[in-house]
Amino acid sequence: MKSRDNGGMTELIHNTTIDTLLERRSIRKFSNEALSSEVIATLETVAQHAPSSQFLNDWSAIRVTDPDIKNQLAHIGGQPYIAQAPLLYVFVLDEHRNAAIARSKGVETGDDAFTLTSSYRYTQAQNDAVLALHAMETAAYSLGLGCVVLGSILNDAAALVDLLGLPEYTYPVLGLAIGKPGQEPALKPRMPRSMQFFENEYPSSDERLLSGLDAFDDEVHQYYDLRNTERPVDAFSDQIAVGDDVSEIGSQRVLKLLIVCDLRCRTSPFCRLRSGRDSVWIDKDIQRGGARLRSLHADKPLLVYFFVSLVHYRLRGL
Repeated sequence: MKSRDNGGMTELIHNTTIDTLLERRSIRKFSNEALSSEVIATLETVAQHAPSSQFLNDWSAIRVTDPDIKNQLAHIGGQPYIAQAPLLYVFVLDEHRNAAIARSKGVETGDDAFTLTSSYRYTQAQNDAVLALHAMETAAYSLGLGCVVLGSILNDAAALVDLLGLPEYTYPVLGLAIGKPGQEPALKPRMPRSMQFFENEYPSSDERLLSGLDAFDDEVHQYYDLRNTERPVDAFSDQIAVGDDVSEIGSQRVLKLLIVCDLRCRTSPFCRLRSGRDSVWIDKDIQRGGARLRSLHADKPLLVYFFVSLVHYRLRGL
């Protein structure tokens, strides 16, 4: 099989690994066939061999086998096929285990000097969890299985934390559903390589940056038309253009999450979110036990740069 890069300029080199990755597509319908213990052990061991920042092994994965929990995850995600997956994982960033190890060595983990609960470690643990998930996903595809990555399980992060019994210094990252494919969807188009890979510096103009967008729009629109003729989908650029509405919904969910979790936060670097070059903090409204945002520069729009979920992760036990 010969193919070219996204943009059609250069012929690609092929081998089994590359072809597995190039043929990757999300599978949302599975056969009912259970996966063997050997397959499960292989996938989990492969995930453990993914890169780990500073070899802290600061992620875990919960294998969900209880049908009731599966159904609740499907409800949170709004996707019934989650409950039907023969193999289902939720990957979690996890400094709780490392904190327990440190406490067993006499370290006071509640002290600010204990850096494994810092924002830097949070982001690195999240990265490690994603790398482990991707390793498992690729291994599953290489075995002829199908997968779909589940960001939808974070639709109600507070409920997910409670459902899985996640302790302090942990936070769910993504889910992964695996099984023998019950469908064969077309490959989704990819953006021209020139729009995502730049040499030495970021493009200096939108004209350079967006070169190739019109052709990509047409390709994506055709893909969705063929996939479901009864449900038209906007071109890629039109989908991006409604992102402001999505951001507004996300902001409301942030506030809801803070209130539901009744978070307490100290004005430390860990609790700090970024708004451009300015900072904001989350503190507790002691009158109602809710949460509020206090901006140092109220005249500037709040663009949350950091993950609000880290506040829940860091302060769950305070």
